[in-house]
Amino acid sequence: MSGPTSRPRILIAGGGAGGLTAALALIERGYPVTIYEQASELRELGAGVQIGPNGARVLIELGLGAALDEVVCEAAGKEARIWNTGETFPLFDLGADCIARFGAPYWTAHRRDLQRVLAEAVERRRPGTIRLGARAVGVTQHQAGVRLRLADGEEVEGDALIGADGVHSAIREALFGRGPAEFTGLMAWRGLVPMDSLPPHLRRPVGTNWMGPGSHVVTYPVRRGELLNFVGVVERDDWRVESWTERGTREECAADFAGWHPDVHTIIRAVETPFKWALLGRPPMTQWAEGRVCLLGDACHPTLPFLAQGANMAIEDGLVIARCLDAEPGDPAAAFRRFERARMERTARVVRGSADNTKRFHNALLADPTAAADYIRREMAPEKLRTRYDWAYEYDARAASV
Repeated sequence: MSGPTSRPRILIAGGGAGGLTAALALIERGYPVTIYEQASELRELGAGVQIGPNGARVLIELGLGAALDEVVCEAAGKEARIWNTGETFPLFDLGADCIARFGAPYWTAHRRDLQRVLAEAVERRRPGTIRLGARAVGVTQHQAGVRLRLADGEEVEGDALIGADGVHSAIREALFGRGPAEFTGLMAWRGLVPMDSLPPHLRRPVGTNWMGPGSHVVTYPVRRGELLNFVGVVERDDWRVESWTERGTREECAADFAGWHPDVHTIIRAVETPFKWALLGRPPMTQWAEGRVCLLGDACHPTLPFLAQGANMAIEDGLVIARCLDAEPGDPAAAFRRFERARMERTARVVRGSADNTKRFHNALLADPTAAADYIRREMAPEKLRTRYDWAYEYDARAASV
């Protein structure tokens, strides 16, 4: 255990974006850190992720800008399209205008690429930080520290524990129980498409939101533009498995989007492997920390994917929790209380805003092409988009009050 004048030893359960960002930020501040990740290898999982300027500025601050430039896409803009006619509505610029307004880029990336860049940076700066094949299953606390229990029976000691182990967090369950989760009535398809398998007009470097009654489709380029990420959300109540690894078929996916524009079906036919998962909603938690143990990311504020801010919240959390530990030297419990105060309102707003977008993307008015065009012009007007998104992009985790 750490002495009275040394940095506390921090254990982190989970090696996703939030846990890795926290580790990197803590290592840079001189903390001894160990990550316990259940996967036996850091493999491809989860397909695409959107990193807004609020997340990008954290990653750049941590020295990852050049490495990420090699693997991400900087999409030129976002657009909306009507589900059956294909009519297109430009929404906002994601290139030079984004940098000019927010001081950082908007990136689209493969989750594996983001995770790899983060993991390599962690190991380069402190070799041996990441332990793979080490699944956290429980935690106990005592006056001087914490004891993390792993699935193989091993127990490890530290001064504090950060639970960054995702939506099915064992650390959250150990602290607060499983918590409520309500099926939203939505099921999502996801998959990756080799860009060179698509016709030229579908290879443009833009993010597209196809909007329809009861369903929507989001596509954007990842991995330097070599792949197109596909997510299709449909109102279905017959699939309630909340997992990113359940395989479906192209035929089932296409059936869920019967009558949609041929471009959508061209993409679906080219998906390498379609996966499906049920979307569960969870109310914002009112407590994340207990003593020397604290949650971050999806472990404490899981969100539906309709503001494209879930990964960004975890990345912000990682930097802010390191700043809070620095602000309370030698007192992890006080640092974690500070972290709750600094982050709870912002992340709850993301959870609520994501849920609100569900109704916006699936409105019944979208069934009629004329009404749909009027609806998109009204709901996706520039001033409304800025109200909906600018507050998220403007946040600076480097300087926000802690």
